[in-house]
Amino acid sequence: MKGLGKYFIRYKWYYLFALVCLYLGIYTDLQAPKIIGRIIDDVIVGGRAELLTGLIWMLLAVGIGRGVFKYLQEFTGDCIGVKIAEDIRRQLFAHIEKMSVGFFEKNNTGELMARISDDAERIWEAMGFIGIMCIEAVVHTVMVLYNMLRLDPFLTLIPLCVMPMVGYVAVRLENSLDKVYDEISEENAQLNTVAQENLSGMRTVKAFFRGEYEIEKFRRHNGRYYELNMRLARTMAKYDPNISFLTKTMLLLSVTAGGIFVVRGRITLGQLGAFVEYSNNIVWPMEILGWVTNAMAAAIASNKKINRILDEEPEIVSAEDAEDLPRVRGDLTFSHVSLKLQDQTILEDISFHVEAGKTLGIMGVTGSGKSTILNLAERFYDVSGGSILLDGKDIRGLTLDCLRRNISAVTQEVFLFSDTIAENVRIGNRGEVSRELLEESVRQASAAEFVRELPKGYETVIGERGVGLSGGQKQRLSIARALAKKAPILFLDDPTSALDMETEQELQQELNRLRGITKIVIAHRISAVRHADEILVLENGRVAERGNHDSLMALKGRYYDTFVAQYEKPEELMLCL
Repeated sequence: MKGLGKYFIRYKWYYLFALVCLYLGIYTDLQAPKIIGRIIDDVIVGGRAELLTGLIWMLLAVGIGRGVFKYLQEFTGDCIGVKIAEDIRRQLFAHIEKMSVGFFEKNNTGELMARISDDAERIWEAMGFIGIMCIEAVVHTVMVLYNMLRLDPFLTLIPLCVMPMVGYVAVRLENSLDKVYDEISEENAQLNTVAQENLSGMRTVKAFFRGEYEIEKFRRHNGRYYELNMRLARTMAKYDPNISFLTKTMLLLSVTAGGIFVVRGRITLGQLGAFVEYSNNIVWPMEILGWVTNAMAAAIASNKKINRILDEEPEIVSAEDAEDLPRVRGDLTFSHVSLKLQDQTILEDISFHVEAGKTLGIMGVTGSGKSTILNLAERFYDVSGGSILLDGKDIRGLTLDCLRRNISAVTQEVFLFSDTIAENVRIGNRGEVSRELLEESVRQASAAEFVRELPKGYETVIGERGVGLSGGQKQRLSIARALAKKAPILFLDDPTSALDMETEQELQQELNRLRGITKIVIAHRISAVRHADEILVLENGRVAERGNHDSLMALKGRYYDTFVAQYEKPEELMLCL
């Protein structure tokens, strides 16, 4: 976005119309002092009462004309601001959506929300009615000074001497406000983050009795936000009275000097009346300088923050000559793959080949790098060494859309949107998921029974993160969502961790019946990988053991130890077999 000049070009006709209305409104308004001058000189002093009715009608016409043009000006300014805010939010949100996973690890949700909402609104104001008001103040001042010069050049020296002093105070105010607004914007983002995290994690807060701690943390940030706003108020209170004093002094000097000129016959009483009206007219542009400067300083600070986000580029992008395959077989190969993040080795020399339609199981303790394999396959990160091949093609040579369109995943962190169950299941391929496929996917995920029992079945609206559903129900819906996508490669990252053993067995049977799909099952439970064509056991980011269930059991290594630890009871062993 950088500079905001492109919006002036994009909406030039709106701005032109607003400026025409602005000029006509000011021109109409400035006829009122002339009419008042004639009433004083011709009617009151000259005694020509027959002119009064016509002059009053002229004042009424001036008031109506000014009102119409002012309405059109402000309405057009608001339209411009709304359109620009829409453009900014759309551009910012689209940019954020394109960012790589690493971006979201560095930027918290509260800060991004503040940029999209609060900062975009400040720019809206600056580019809309406040920006046009700035132009109005300048044009109004020039036109008033022109009319004052025509009445009496000497009297006009009074506002010309006072206005630079008001401008100096306004500049000092702007410099003081700029830094304060920057700090307020940062603290507002922190405050939003604390509130958002607490609302999203309220159950965790209550479960661990963190209520008092979180209240105190919010109180600290809220107190800091209060202090910054008080600092802003003190800054305004320091400079605003000076501006008001200078403008009132200007008016007093104009009336005093003008009265002397009337007595000496230099100007008429009506001309003095008109000059005083013009003096009143020139006061408001100077008085709003503090407020307008305040808003413009806030908009500039917001624009800087938005540009900092827009300046960031996604780390993972499609190559210029990337290939877009409409459909892949699902043959996946990791060839000596390594990954380092922030000088820490996550995976090292990982190699495996999964033929299309086959199943690979991956096991290992927490932190061994199992889920990272999914992140690499979908190019959330790029490999530090080695390569990943899909149907024999390096995935870095495929478009991201192609790659992610052909991979469906059930992740450890289950996220369900605030929408109906049907829409949550269709999300992977909304246009292609028929009602029959929807119901079949839910049945395969062992979720059909509890869905039927919900008040509106598939049209039941569930809350953010699946509030209102149990952990197992949310997990089954996430599996149904992955199955409904009908991608040739299916990643299942610990898909049954929240399920009881009977439901897990039922689900495993359904998953084992799937044909024509390459499955990579990441799990802690032996039962989840028992029937895989090959099983990898990871340890510290490396392959410690590999083979099928029988060969690994015969090896009596880590896999065997895990089996014995998990299935000490005969009934559990029978479920696995």
